[in-house]
Amino acid sequence: MRVKPGYEYTLSIPQHDELGIGLLRQLLPQANLSIDTFNKL
Repeated sequence: MRVKPGYEYTLSIPQHDELGIGLLRQLLPQANLSIDTFNKL
């Protein structure tokens, strides 16, 4: 698991070649990201 120092949340993301759209939509709010912000990364 990767941890970002100083970040108060831990977000667990499976290490698959692809994530299903439903799983990605669930994980983005947990990471405090909108779909638009994620797409710009």
